[in-house]
Amino acid sequence: MMLVIQTLSEQIFTLVRERIISGSILPDMPIRQDALAAELGVSKIPLREALARLEQDGLLVSHANRGFFVRPLSADEAEEVYALRLRLEPDAVGEACKVATAADKTAARLALKALDKAMVSDKELVGGLNRAFHMALVEPLGRPLTIQIIERLNVISERYVRKHLEPVGRDDRAHEEHLAMLEWWSEGKADAVAGMMHDHIASTLADLRREFKN
Repeated sequence: MMLVIQTLSEQIFTLVRERIISGSILPDMPIRQDALAAELGVSKIPLREALARLEQDGLLVSHANRGFFVRPLSADEAEEVYALRLRLEPDAVGEACKVATAADKTAARLALKALDKAMVSDKELVGGLNRAFHMALVEPLGRPLTIQIIERLNVISERYVRKHLEPVGRDDRAHEEHLAMLEWWSEGKADAVAGMMHDHIASTLADLRREFKN
């Protein structure tokens, strides 16, 4: 029975997370649990489990006697999340490329191909596919705790990625940077790919700072 509930909770978690990231559920609007449970055809127990996980991931916030709300984007959160990514992700990517197998390299190329396709055909998928590409460069590292922390930071970053890509032309820049990183990563050029990943994350943060000031 427990395995069924966990499986259902995971499905609900993924569905609601995608709605939050896509903007379908607006910041500061309450999650109407009765209506959502009825829509999904589930009980409130796995729904609450999923919402609690989303709060742990930094996408929701709960208020006593008021329920769960989507956490609004903020300049302070962007600073914190991207500062942590800058400390962890470039070095992890550099180390990962030293041990990446042929299968790892194929997975990374496929992840970038899927992201590039979404950039043109379905912007709603860009946040998740951008995370998938970044994680494909990290996962060969083989350090579960480091990978888990970086993935969680990338999950929180997804909504900021969408905001960052709103101005025209930034998706082209992101594509060129991703392509260059993939080539260096595939060739095992650890210092080069780590340096570019640092610049890539830092430039996204710089763009976000400007947008939050407007």
